[in-house]
Amino acid sequence: MEGLSQEQLVQWIIQALRRMLLHYGFWFNETSHQLGLNRACELEDQVGEKALAITMKRLSKVLGFEVDAAGIPLSLKNMPRQQLSTLAEALGVNWIGNDGLWFQEIEQGEEMFTAKRTNDTCWTSFSPYEAFRIRRLCSLPENPGIMGLRQALSMRMYAVVNRQSFEIDDGGKTLIFRMENCRVQSKRKEKGLDDYPCKSAGVVEYSTFARAIDPRIATACIACPPDPHPDSFFCAWRFTIEKG
Repeated sequence: MEGLSQEQLVQWIIQALRRMLLHYGFWFNETSHQLGLNRACELEDQVGEKALAITMKRLSKVLGFEVDAAGIPLSLKNMPRQQLSTLAEALGVNWIGNDGLWFQEIEQGEEMFTAKRTNDTCWTSFSPYEAFRIRRLCSLPENPGIMGLRQALSMRMYAVVNRQSFEIDDGGKTLIFRMENCRVQSKRKEKGLDDYPCKSAGVVEYSTFARAIDPRIATACIACPPDPHPDSFFCAWRFTIEKG
């Protein structure tokens, strides 16, 4: 470290954060490979809480901010609700932005097919993981049904980025979900581009998310690009509790 310039030391610290994030992710990925995704999610639930507390307490001493026993900064806990909502939206936009950066780099460095295949495969892990985290956040019971799925869909990262709508039908056995405004597709529309054909990813994303919330729920696509769709939504999905 003594041989590094001020700028190099700053870059080392930034790189260290990236290494930590990826190392954590590699652990999760390999645990999922060895023990299955469900078990990996259960273990990450414990590891994540411990890692947050340890990391934030140590950083708080170096950077001079206060944290509670769980490692959550007091400034975050005491932040006005409107500012918290703005922060949540910023995180959502950054999340989908990072998703797009990966897609574009692979598309430009390889080709579209590989980018789409990689994207679709990522959703097979992220979607059920997100469902697991939401179930914990909302204390959803086992097999919470259509209403549980509705609540979970409203808690996704997408919910702070896009505009969604819900319709309960068939005596509470069916949920119609519509993505009325999609940040990615709207940006393409502003540029005069065709819809991005996201149906293959959507089928994986929504079906795995729904099953992770309640394995009895079947997912069907009503319309998703490249399918034609009305101006009132970009994609729509039907979730139904299967008989038996």
